[in-house]
Formats: sequence, C-alpha cells, structure tokens
Amino acid sequence: MTALLGEAAADVGDGDRHVGAPVARPPRTRRSRRIRYTLTVLAFLLPSAIPIVLFVLGPMVAAAWISLTEWNLLSPAKWVGFENYANLLTDPETAEIFLHTVYYIVGYLPLVYLGGLAIALGLNTALRGRTLLRGVYFLPVVTSWIVVALVWRWLLNPVNGVVNTVLAFFGIEGPGWWADPAWAMPSIILASAWKDLGFVMVILLAGLQSIDPELLDAARVDGAGWWRRLFSVTLPLLSPATFFVIVISLINGFQVFDQVYAMTGGGPGGASQVVVQQIYDLTFRYGKAGEASALSWLLFIVILAVTVVQIRGQRKWVNYG
Repeated sequence: MTALLGEAAADVGDGDRHVGAPVARPPRTRRSRRIRYTLTVLAFLLPSAIPIVLFVLGPMVAAAWISLTEWNLLSPAKWVGFENYANLLTDPETAEIFLHTVYYIVGYLPLVYLGGLAIALGLNTALRGRTLLRGVYFLPVVTSWIVVALVWRWLLNPVNGVVNTVLAFFGIEGPGWWADPAWAMPSIILASAWKDLGFVMVILLAGLQSIDPELLDAARVDGAGWWRRLFSVTLPLLSPATFFVIVISLINGFQVFDQVYAMTGGGPGGASQVVVQQIYDLTFRYGKAGEASALSWLLFIVILAVTVVQIRGQRKWVNYG
C-alpha cells in the first residue's frame, strides 16, 4: 500500500512539472495558418491590385517593350534594341528639354512652397472667415488645368491682357509673356504656382495644426519673437509636411504637361518645351512611339533617382519627433 501511494505521488509530481509547458504545434498547422493569412490579405488587396496591374504595371511593361522598337502607331513595330535610347542620349535636344523642365521646377517649387506656407500661417490664426478662405484658396486645385491655363493665357496676353494693362497704368511696359521665348516659362510657372497654392496650403496647414501649442508658448515665455519661433520651433516641427510637399511637387514638376500644352504648346521656338510635351510630340506629331517610350523611361529613371536621394536625405533634416 505504501509503495502504491509513493508511485502515485511521483506521478502527480511529474504532472506538476509539465503544467504550463508550451505545447509544440505541428508544423503543418503553422503552415496552413500562414497560407490562410496570406490568402486573406491577398483577397483584400485584390480590388486594388487588379487596376494597378492593368493600368500601371501593364502599360509600363508595354512601354518598355515599345521603347526597343521602331513604331509609328500604324505599321508593325520593328525591333531596334537600344537604338532609341542611344539616339536620345546623344541628341542635344534631349538635354535641352530636361534643362527646360529643371528650369520650371527651380522657379515653381520655391514659389509654390513659400506662397503656400504664407497662406497656411495666415489661416492658422484666429482669423474671421478662415473656413471660407480655405475653400477659396483650394478652389483652383479642383479646377480643370485647361480652364486655368486658358484664363492665365488671357491674363498674360501681351497685347490686351489684364496684367500688362495694369502695368501700363503705372507706366511700366509689360513683357511679351507666353509669346516671348524669354518669358514663356515664367508665364507657365506663375500659372502653375497659382493653381497649386491651395494644395500646398492644405498640407502645411495640417502640419501646423499638429504642432503642440505648449511648445510655442514655452518659446514665447523664453522671449522668442515671431521669427525666432518660426525658424526654431515651427519649421523644424513642420519638416515632415515640408518633405511630403517637396517630394510630390518635384514628381509633378518633372511631369508638367497640361499647362505647357494649353498655354504655349512648347513654344515659342521650343523655349518652353518640356519632357512630357516632347513625349507627346514624338508620339502623335512625328510618329516615333518607340523613341517616345524610351524618353518616358528615361524620365522615370530620373524621377526615381531624385526621389531616392530625397528619401535618403530626409534623415538629416526631417524631424518626426
């Protein structure tokens, strides 16, 4: 009897030692759950993935293939390999249109950012009617580019435009604007900055409203004036919104087309010809779809490189704290 009790106690002790020990799941069960989770994620992504594949990845692959051919949109495509890329890279006109695009970005980006920042700072105060003003400033963003371009073409008309009429009232002779090779690109920059001010304003205003007011109050108590608070507190904390605006504006700047097409058509004399306008002309005016596709891929590579540099450089000046 004593021996039986001892064996029972030993069995109970062994059972206690195994209480709470993790039970190893069969590898097959883990694998099946992982597969089920993957399929669930894919099922939710499918409605978005199908349009991306059909309307983004598909055309990109097709453009890559067309860039290796000679095709006029009518006759069968002829394989030429990398000849289109070689022609573009050795053609001085390619460098010229990229320089025009960079010229546009250099003039457009500071103008739209500083203007959007000034409006955002003004609307971030206790201003009467600021809700209405936000809508008014954002209205050009949702307006058709063709409409905006035609309005600005009328405003900047060298002969009877509103801008030159006002300048003449003050005794100033207005420039030729979009009819003058030297002023064609500044005309496009002005119209573009005016249209996009509302978009930049909304992004920066959201960033301003996310800043803790106590930080500004503490700086004010320490004797910091408005400019000191702006450069030492506001702008550093606004850097994530600034980074987003710069990235988006640069990408859009490299792809500028609508306003150029509607206001100048790349003229006069090619003074405002940009990359996307050249892609359009090569395809539909000169019947060089292969060369146009090669130019579009060169533009994609440039945009990708610039974006990668910005993303890597953000660690030095963007403050997410």
